[in-house]
Amino acid sequence: MVILLFIILHWYLSLFGQTFFLHRYAAHKMFTMNKFWEKFFYIFAWVAQGSSYLNARAYAILHRMHHAYSDTEKDPHTPHFFKDAYHMMLHTRQIYNNVLNNKIEIEDKFDRNFPEYPSIDKIADSWVSRLLFAAAYIAFYIVFATHWWMFLFLPINFLIGPIQGAIVNWAGHKYGYRNFDSPDKSKNTLFIDFLLMGELFQNNHHQAGAKANFATKWFEFDPTYPIILFLHKIRVIKLVRL
Repeated sequence: MVILLFIILHWYLSLFGQTFFLHRYAAHKMFTMNKFWEKFFYIFAWVAQGSSYLNARAYAILHRMHHAYSDTEKDPHTPHFFKDAYHMMLHTRQIYNNVLNNKIEIEDKFDRNFPEYPSIDKIADSWVSRLLFAAAYIAFYIVFATHWWMFLFLPINFLIGPIQGAIVNWAGHKYGYRNFDSPDKSKNTLFIDFLLMGELFQNNHHQAGAKANFATKWFEFDPTYPIILFLHKIRVIKLVRL
């Protein structure tokens, strides 16, 4: 039971860091925040993702490329050119590393207006940090796992950020329904969105990329949006558009 609770907690904290900070803030600037809260959520995303930490600049650039070139050969993570999600992840990882290490030329329209804290990244994006987080997960399992098979869940903790991204980009562009006739192949994968906190309303999001609420129909619910509204109400953030 403790291991299950740990996986659930890690999953949703990491996911919140990704959908709230990296996606809706760093990539889309759906809301603003002061430097204190920006740095706070930057560190939060690092701690929540742990060994699978994703750099905000690289994430924002890849996501903006994804919107601009959705489901074409220039899309860094479309599922329509790969036989499975694993090979799509490998392709995405290669582009991510090239962007992170400035090995490819980035269009100016993508490479601007995102949070950058090199002093934090120097630690967060280091192998020392990643291995320490991995060791902490292993130690937790050693203490609380009651059966050997529970250790099979460790890869989820090790790679939680990329796994969440892969599910969103694979399922959200292959399975589900469409509310809008967008030029790409994005879909709303409603039946498993409770696992992704609104991220699987891909068709809705691609139709209105600046809208903070990813749900549009009466039967759709974006779990992250009420949190955003609450943070807006208490003035931690300021929504660009309500």
